[in-house]
Amino acid sequence: MTIRAWTRRGVRPLAMTAGALALAASALAGPALAATATAHAATVDSTASYGWLRLAHLSPNTPAVDVYLYSFGHSRAMIVLRHVAYGTVSPYERVASGDYTVAMRGAGAPPSSKPVLSATVDVTAGNAYTVAGMGPFKALRLQVLHDQLTAPPGRALIQVIQASLRQQHVTVSLGSRPVASDLAFAQATGFRAVAPGSWAVRAAGPGQNAATRLTLAAGTIHTVVVLDQPGHLAIRVLEDAAGSAQVPAGGAATGLGGTAAQPGPALAPWLAAAVCGLAMIAAGLTRRRWSRPAQPSRSGRPAAARHASTPPARRAR
Repeated sequence: MTIRAWTRRGVRPLAMTAGALALAASALAGPALAATATAHAATVDSTASYGWLRLAHLSPNTPAVDVYLYSFGHSRAMIVLRHVAYGTVSPYERVASGDYTVAMRGAGAPPSSKPVLSATVDVTAGNAYTVAGMGPFKALRLQVLHDQLTAPPGRALIQVIQASLRQQHVTVSLGSRPVASDLAFAQATGFRAVAPGSWAVRAAGPGQNAATRLTLAAGTIHTVVVLDQPGHLAIRVLEDAAGSAQVPAGGAATGLGGTAAQPGPALAPWLAAAVCGLAMIAAGLTRRRWSRPAQPSRSGRPAAARHASTPPARRAR
């Protein structure tokens, strides 16, 4: 009887807490699983009525900007990226096919102010585009790059964007093979098919070099961006698409610090661990209480005997 009374007052609250945490874990895990399912379901479909857009700031001597994306003919922005600095490339955004306007304003400028520059892009179904601010500040322009979504069987695709102002011409090599020879500032190559594998990537300018390693899987598509960094040249790699059946990569795969919020650590595993911990504590306390001898009451009788002799009406209270 003592054990039963302790179970009602001790284990049940713990069990209720564990149950609440389990429900919270399920609630958090549910959207995560749904998001995963959505990502896998959103495959590239050439007959779909949508395409993809990403926005980039690749002008080294241009201050940070706010970037606005408008559906053509509408005054309210669909997407606003705040304080976009040089070297930033946003994740891809899925948009309905149609005409869009991309506008750049100085960081913090009122949305109603006149854009520093703007450009239109015609998004056709099943295609992807990069709209990048390129060139020096005095000749800044928005350039629309047509990205690729499929690679030849057994091959990978790679393109190069030359965004280094200090090194006016750069040669980029994959192993010993040049993939961009003497590429001028603010220019981009087309996509080139290369063999999959692990490659040494090297960018060489008149006065500075940079190197990194890149692993290319068959079917993947990458963009290599050459950037100015304080005192040196830099190479950044974007994975545009992970395969012919996958949507263009965004978020963490952008490589240049996309301005969209990044997901934090999943809470569901921690909540599940808390549930297990509470269950173990409850089990341990139950065993401990079970092994503890019954304590005598003030009347000299064990508590179990006292409860047994209590009238039913009194026990109900």
